[in-house]
This record gives sequence, structure tokens and C-alpha cells, in this order.
Amino acid sequence: MEARRRTATKPLHAVEPTKRISVVEDTAKASDALPLPLYLTNAVFFTLFFSVVYFLLSRWREKIRASVPLHVVTFSEIVAIFALVASLIYLLGFFGIDFVQSLILRPSGDVWSAEDEENEVLLRKEDARTVPCGQALDGPLPSLPPREPSVTSQKLFDEKSFRVTTEEDARKVPCGQAVDCLLPPLPPRIPVVTTQKLLDEKPVIVATDEDEEIIKSVLSGTVPSYSLESELGDCKRAAAIRREALQRLTGKSLSGLPLDGFDYDSILGQCCEMPVGYVQIPVGIAGPLLLNGREFSVPMATTEGCLVASTNRGCKAIHLSGGATSILLKDGMTRAPVVRFSTAKRAAELKLYLEDPDNFDTLAVVFNRSSRFGRLQGIKCAIAGKNLYLRFTCSTGDAMGMNMVSKGVQNVLDFLQTDFADMDVIGISGNFCSDKKPAAVNWIEGRGKSVVCEAIIKGDVVKKVLKTSVESLVQLNMLKNLTGSAMAGALGGFNSHASNIVTAIYIATGQDPAQNVESSHCITMMEAVNDGKDLHASVTMPSIEVGTVGGGTQLASQSACLNLLGVKGASKEVGGANSRMPGSCQSCQPLQRVI
Repeated sequence: MEARRRTATKPLHAVEPTKRISVVEDTAKASDALPLPLYLTNAVFFTLFFSVVYFLLSRWREKIRASVPLHVVTFSEIVAIFALVASLIYLLGFFGIDFVQSLILRPSGDVWSAEDEENEVLLRKEDARTVPCGQALDGPLPSLPPREPSVTSQKLFDEKSFRVTTEEDARKVPCGQAVDCLLPPLPPRIPVVTTQKLLDEKPVIVATDEDEEIIKSVLSGTVPSYSLESELGDCKRAAAIRREALQRLTGKSLSGLPLDGFDYDSILGQCCEMPVGYVQIPVGIAGPLLLNGREFSVPMATTEGCLVASTNRGCKAIHLSGGATSILLKDGMTRAPVVRFSTAKRAAELKLYLEDPDNFDTLAVVFNRSSRFGRLQGIKCAIAGKNLYLRFTCSTGDAMGMNMVSKGVQNVLDFLQTDFADMDVIGISGNFCSDKKPAAVNWIEGRGKSVVCEAIIKGDVVKKVLKTSVESLVQLNMLKNLTGSAMAGALGGFNSHASNIVTAIYIATGQDPAQNVESSHCITMMEAVNDGKDLHASVTMPSIEVGTVGGGTQLASQSACLNLLGVKGASKEVGGANSRMPGSCQSCQPLQRVI
């Protein structure tokens, strides 16, 4: 018992700090060379250094011209050399040596983390020491001798490191009878999750056993990949399984292609088949565009730098000049099937029948049964031997209308089989439409929306905003857009690059990007007006194919961009009014980019 009591009175020794550094260091610096503020000292030595260099170079140049040996120096040159050396030493000391030392001798993150781990081990060892306990008494631990204050490198960054130890030693612990107790260990550190760490970590999709079996079935060919949506009834799950099967099949990772955050049900059966993710494209805003007295903010989805910026500058020039005016010339989508007869005579007979005005009303009734919006406008035919190409044109409301016109054409073809039973329908589209291909028929006859847009840009705006002159723009347009395009044999390409803007707007608003081929047909005209002071600019685009309903326009992002333009969905007032507005905006956008 006495032995235990003597042990209890034995003082505990404090853990010696592993490292001590002085808080205040008295080190001389290069900036202490003069009793002046730091910026003044630097200015003095900078001025001295460059002045001496200039003086010595001037003197040596004179010696070379006078054929005087360079080693023959005067007293002023000796003083200048000493001043050069002194200023160079100062500059190296201030900017060179300290900077290099800071890079070389700066402790790395691993040094701090290693020291943290060492200090933590010491703390755990101290807490794990055995202490004697009284009989069924809750008593405080023997008081520790006062520690000599020390500043560790860790303490410079965390002021709580010393308080943790003292607070742990001051706590009370229950003791058993004549039993040495261990203090409870420190709780484990909670991992710190930063924002960057959350961004760097890729979400891990853990497939269930059922999903794993489906993946194996897809890889073996038992379950077709295209049927996953109908088999599972869950479009997102189908996309995830198809994605995993594709990665295993190809051995290529799709970690950079997003999967979450998209409504896969919205594209089922109308926008995309067999999805495995989606591509992110930034959307910029050009505007405000002052067109026909209204302001529009035009969304543009693109990855081409400066496209939105240059278009926005054109918007500014148009706005400062009073705005632009657009006129819709024609609105009609086309579809041209190709049919074949046994003789050219029979093909010519059908051509004459279709182009006879007396038969138009009958054909229009048959065509219009397909839709309450589709209305037949006209039929033009082209014959090539025994083959006949029938180009139907119809209005399509607020839809782009390719499917609508195709259904109407099929109705007419079925009707014609009564009187022309020997007619062989080769294809519902014979490329005389012409869809997604540059064609003179679209350039001349038009397809979709045919629009012309004009603006008069004031001379001072041309100088201040566009940084050029009216004469320069007129000459450039003539030699580049008109003459240069003619030399290249361009078809509908008498412009700078209308396709850039049309495609950016198409992607943002859910149009068919492939139709930028004919939708970008554009001729740009420029001339000086008002005695040469101002610039009259116009663009004519005969085949803009655009809609505000159907296809990709119903997707959430694209629908939001249409809503920004104020043309989301179908017009409730006038049928087709909403789809005409994007066509007008798009016709004005190439004008802005040219300007």
C-alpha cells in the first residue's frame, strides 16, 4: 500500500516539445541598407544601377570610337564601377537571394503533415499512460508542473494545439479499487472535404445483381441494347446499363461524359436513341437586338471563341443606329418524292396533271387531311426521262414541318395510284426538296422561311464601334462576299460566315443542326447612303428552316432558350407566328456578324 502511495506522489514529466523556434527573428535584410522606406530604397538602387550602366556604356563607346584601350579608366569610371557592384549586390540580395532561398528552404506540405503526425503520436502516448487510482474515488489527476512556453511550427498555424493537451489532463476519470486505468484515446480526426475534392471525385455507380446480369446479357447479345428502355421501363437506368456495357465492351472510359442531371424520358422515341449520356455546350447571349421595334436577347450555344462577342458588337452597332427591319417573304416547307413510269410519256402526263390549276383544289383537300396545320401551297415538277420529281410546298404552322409535309405527300401519292396505277414510288424524298444539302432549288425557290433583313448604320457608329469606315466595308463586301464567293463557285455562300450564327442558335433552341446547310444560304449587300456618310447593309436568306414545336424544342434547356426569345411553343394568337420570329432573328444575326 505504501508502495502504491509513493508511486502516486511521483510527479509526471511533461512531454518535451519536439521542435522550438523563435517567434521573433533578428535577421538582417538587403532592404535595411538605407534608413529609408522600402519603396524609396528600391527606387534609389534601381536608379543608381541603370544610371551607372548607361554611363559606363557611353564611356566605353567613346573609347572604342577614339581607339582608347578599355582597361584605361578614369576616377569617375572607377567610382561608377564600384556603384554598379554595390547596386547589383543590393538588387541580388533583395530580389534574388531571398527569393531563391524562400523557394529552396520553404517547408513543403509533407513536412508539416509529418510533424503533425509526430505530435499526435506523442499526445496519444501521454494520454495512454497509467495513473494510480484511489479506492472507489473520482479524483483529479496529479497536477503537472508548469510548462515552459514554447512555440512549435504547428502552433503558428493552429493556436488550439496546446490547449487540447491541458484540457485532457484536467478531466476527471472514474477509478476502480486498486486498478490502474487508461485514459480514453483521442477521437479520430474527421476528414475534411473541400469543394475541389467534391468536384474531383467521380460518382461511382454501384450496379445491383440484377443490373449486372442485364449488362452481361447485353454484352453476350442476348438482350439488344436498343430494347433496354422498353424492357426495363426506366430510361435513366437503361442509359446507365448501356453505358457500363459499352465501357466494358470497348475498354474505354466515359467518365468525362455526364450521365446524371438529364431527363431521358423526354427524348424517348423522338430525339435520340440508345443514349449513354449528354454533351454540355455553353450558351452565350448576344444582344439586346433591336429588330422591328422590339428588343431580343439571342441565345447562342457554341464552343467557338469570339463568336458571341463579335455578334454582340454587331447588335450594339444596330441598336445605336435605330435598329433593323426584317420582312418575311415566304413560309413553306417542301418535300419532293421521286416516282418512276414505264415510259417518259406517262411521266409527262402526271406532270401536266399535277401542275394544272384545275386539279389543285382536289389535291389540296387530300393533302390537308394529314394535319390541321399543314396546308398545301403548290406543286412543281421536274422530269428526267421516265422519272418524275414532285416538289410539294406547304405551310406547317409553328413546326419546322418535315414530318407534317411527308404525311401529306403520302396521302397524295396514295390518291394518285387510282388514275396512275403504273406509277412506281421510288422514295418519299428524291433530293429535289432539298433537305440538308446545298441546292440551287432552295436558293432560287426558297424552303422554310424566306427572309430579308436590312439596317442603316450611322457613320459615327461605324467608326467608334466597328473601328472602320463605310468605304472600307463596302469595298470589302464587294471583293470578298460577292467577287470572292463567285470565284470559288459558291452556292448561296455570298456572305462572311452566316453558318456560325445559324448553327449556334439552332443548337440553343432545339433545331436540327444539320439543316444549317441550306438555312445558311445568305447574300450580303452593302452600299454607302446619305452622301456616303452612312452604311446600308442587308442580308437575304431564302431557306431558313426553323420551328418552335416538335423535335428538340420540347427539351428543358432548349425550351428555356425559346422562352427567352418569347416564342416558346405554338402561338395561341396566329398559327405559325412563333416560328416566324426565330427566322427573322436569325436573318438579322448574320447581318450583325458582318457588321
